[in-house]
Amino acid sequence: MKFAIITHVAHKYQNDAYYAYEPYVREMNLWLKNVTETAVLAPISEDEITAIDSNYTTKLRFIKSPPFNLLGVQNKIISIFKIPYIIVQLVRVFLWTDHIHLRCPGNMGLLGCLVQIFFPSKPKTVKYAGNWDPKSKQPLSYRFQKWILSNTFLTRNCKVLVYGEWENQTKNIVPFFTATYRSADIEDVPERNLTKAIKVLFVGAFTKSKQPMLSVKSVQKLKEEGYNISLHMYGEGEEYEQVKKYIADFQLTDTVFLYGNQSKEVVKKAFQESHFLLFVSKSEGWPKVVAEAMFWSCLPISSSVSCIPFMLDNGNRGTLIGDNSSDTIVRELKKYIENVDLYTQQVSNAKKWSQKYTLDLFDSEISKLLES
Repeated sequence: MKFAIITHVAHKYQNDAYYAYEPYVREMNLWLKNVTETAVLAPISEDEITAIDSNYTTKLRFIKSPPFNLLGVQNKIISIFKIPYIIVQLVRVFLWTDHIHLRCPGNMGLLGCLVQIFFPSKPKTVKYAGNWDPKSKQPLSYRFQKWILSNTFLTRNCKVLVYGEWENQTKNIVPFFTATYRSADIEDVPERNLTKAIKVLFVGAFTKSKQPMLSVKSVQKLKEEGYNISLHMYGEGEEYEQVKKYIADFQLTDTVFLYGNQSKEVVKKAFQESHFLLFVSKSEGWPKVVAEAMFWSCLPISSSVSCIPFMLDNGNRGTLIGDNSSDTIVRELKKYIENVDLYTQQVSNAKKWSQKYTLDLFDSEISKLLES
């Protein structure tokens, strides 16, 4: 089978191999086990390979696509000249392939959604990695992609994989998931003791939507109230320096620790040693760090967006935060610290649920999609 991937994810080339964001590549390597030839249409980046990048394990034909965005007048004008060229690239690769695989939402996914309309007989899968919640407020381009993908007249012979289960969906919308670990990775980890030092974890990009400062201020309040608590933060981004300065200004260097981007193994160990994950994000698809924390008995305290209420069983496998208040987070952390039985039960619920969604199951479900 000839398999074509259309994605906005920036790729890097080194030592005769293509690299990209590790969770994305890990997933795509499972898809590619089932095909004979692969073409990837995506932008290329000249940045250095980092700890959060990984490489494809199979040979592929890479088609370099010019990056573009529609933010600002200048970018819109430049895009007028880029888009026709990308459409020609899409048509050529769609004519070549036996199966079209689109990664949405994103600019490349948007163009792919439009061009696939003219290939109704080609088998297609779409991985919609964003928030599929019909009630959520989203950019116009995202809503437009969701409308095209849900329209079974425009999008034919296609399965659209979305996170969570939503009412009143068309027949081509398929609830799906993402996995990080295999069944063989499951191991017993020591039970956390809430009467001693409490470790809280933040894993993710230091961006406004992930609200890293909210986690810092929440733990700061508990520390000031006398709790033996610390926050360990993994990731980088535009707000990293701001958080770093806040830690220094408020003398929190013995309470809040910054590690930057780290490998999957380093973060795994952090999950295994921490009591709580703070993940109060404004928008998500399938937040893999929440599922990973649950897998290793690290209880999530998370925002109620996208499919997270489904993941946390509406509060039986962790806490859902309905606002962006550090006072609310402090109250929820205290609730668990003062009720060890509740904490232990929810940790157990979370671990049992998350450990069902392994790479083994994911691998099997992908094979079924490509066979059907």
